[in-house]
Amino acid sequence: MTDVRTRARLATRCAAGAMLVLLAACASAPVQEMSDARQAIQAAEEAGAATLSPDALRDAKRLLTSAERKLQREAYASARQDARESRRKAAEALEAARAGED
Repeated sequence: MTDVRTRARLATRCAAGAMLVLLAACASAPVQEMSDARQAIQAAEEAGAATLSPDALRDAKRLLTSAERKLQREAYASARQDARESRRKAAEALEAARAGED
């Protein structure tokens, strides 16, 4: 009976530890996501997206600016979401620019 209780306590502690690790990851600044978005925007600009896909590039920049503001307010989850969306929009602009070059 004691062995069962010990295992149950251990499982509970492991689950609590895992939750703390997940919460810490969510609460940290989205440094990598911000960097990814900036690099994607730069690549799109270098491919001519300002001319060939201005709407998507503008959206990417707007989202990155929003992410930067949220980062300053320490709204990390929302900043992460905007940075990821910014990267996605920049990738869309890059694809459109490359297609327009052909």
